[in-house]
Amino acid sequence: MMVEPRHDDDKKDQQPVATAVNGSPDHGNGAGGDVGDVVIVGAGPAGLTAAYQLLKEGVRTTVLESDSVVGGISRTVEADGWRFDIGGHRFFTKVKVVDDLWHEILDEGDFLLRPRMSRIYYDGKYFDYPLKAVNALSNLGLVEAVRCVASYAWARVRPPADQSNLEGWVSARFGTRLYGIFFKTYTEKVWGVPATEVSADWAAQRIKNLSLLGAVMNAVMPKRNQKDIASLIEEFQYPKYGPGMMWQRATEKVEAGGTKVVMNTTVTQVRHRDGRAVSVVAASEGGDTEYPVSHLISSMPMGALLAAMDPPVPPEVAQAAADLTHRDFLTVALVVPESAGFPDNWIYIHAPEVRVGRIQNFGSWSPYLVKDGRTCLGLEFFVFEGDDLWEMDDADLVELGKRELAILGLVEPDVVEAGYVVRMPKAYPVYDDVYQANVDVLRRWLEANTPNVHPVGRNGMHKYNNQDHSMYTAMLTVENILGADHDIWQVNVEEDYHETSSSPTRTSSSAGGTGRSAPVTPKRPRPPAS
Repeated sequence: MMVEPRHDDDKKDQQPVATAVNGSPDHGNGAGGDVGDVVIVGAGPAGLTAAYQLLKEGVRTTVLESDSVVGGISRTVEADGWRFDIGGHRFFTKVKVVDDLWHEILDEGDFLLRPRMSRIYYDGKYFDYPLKAVNALSNLGLVEAVRCVASYAWARVRPPADQSNLEGWVSARFGTRLYGIFFKTYTEKVWGVPATEVSADWAAQRIKNLSLLGAVMNAVMPKRNQKDIASLIEEFQYPKYGPGMMWQRATEKVEAGGTKVVMNTTVTQVRHRDGRAVSVVAASEGGDTEYPVSHLISSMPMGALLAAMDPPVPPEVAQAAADLTHRDFLTVALVVPESAGFPDNWIYIHAPEVRVGRIQNFGSWSPYLVKDGRTCLGLEFFVFEGDDLWEMDDADLVELGKRELAILGLVEPDVVEAGYVVRMPKAYPVYDDVYQANVDVLRRWLEANTPNVHPVGRNGMHKYNNQDHSMYTAMLTVENILGADHDIWQVNVEEDYHETSSSPTRTSSSAGGTGRSAPVTPKRPRPPAS
């Protein structure tokens, strides 16, 4: 099943405002000064958007970022003149105010309009995605196509008894053969659990009309009474130097306006009393610094935020915070001759004989990411922090990447010129079967005890947000701080698939989000304590 993780871990930036514990900050707020001291945790899309929007209201803030790079999962990694996108970030949104903000931060000349192209690799063949009848039938062959139709017919007569999980739900509607080809392997790679343990409701939201069955039936049946359906977007915007360009520029702009962005600084405590957060303590190479807060906007992982509370939260809240888990992500980027690349932005790997889940061609995203005559292929592995791939040496991961490219018939190992490894912890919040109850516990505690603490973004809300969702939660939160009453938890709840559209890339939008979901999976056992 095609899950397109849009990795948006929120990290953000800004300019001078805080002093050491024995000092006092001078924000010099303008028109919005009555909101007091606003501290933002994380310099990714959500945090930097909040800082940018507040600055437009005359409020200079302090942004605390634990990393050395802004952008979170929407950063662009640079190494030896190569640039790598962490997961592939299409700049497409149904939220017009977000699209407008992108074009406010970057100049028009900074954007490329790129064609959307992706394919599925299965059984040594490449299937167009979205699926096309002629291509699908040609790749499957007549015998396999007949088997798929027969499998579908059988499923209609004798559907699986248990359709509460992805395997049963998909098999009932597409047949077991199509399920095995286009849904099982990729889903299991992305989420790290058997498809029988992934909930069916996610399949219902994600699959919709994007089915091989529809393509095959449209090819062989009379075209009567067919209704137009929305298609996947065919082109998207992309900053020419990668998504990190957006957040580097946003950082420059907010710092120029007097906002302070403090890098390599980790929030260790959120001090609260009398029903409000009053300060945060952050550790850096120079020691601990305490920042007074009237409002705290947090895109740090929600569980870590609650764990940092001082005084500590009650045991049941601490347990709920500790129970939130994440799926992690690593990219093995291999430099190859341009002729060894492919036209796709990425290829989905539905092949159980390799561990790679998706392969980017960074040269197809932007020629500014690569060098003349060569491109860079990004092999994406979906992992859990601490597992064998996560702990593998970089050199061994590069060799694994070479071997898997050869197995797939894409590139011979001896033409790979160089390799790089990028690890991204906490890339995707995991929706296990108790996550919602845990998030509810944390939300209730925050609302009752620290209503001036505002979770935003993917990890801040433990919600499978895209970059545009994360930005929108920050925009609405800023409006709330200034007196509005938006429910930011309603962002990204509509049922329409995010990347379906019948209108141009720069679309208008409602306030209801852009409809991205993640599957509910069983709770993963905790590793034994060391």
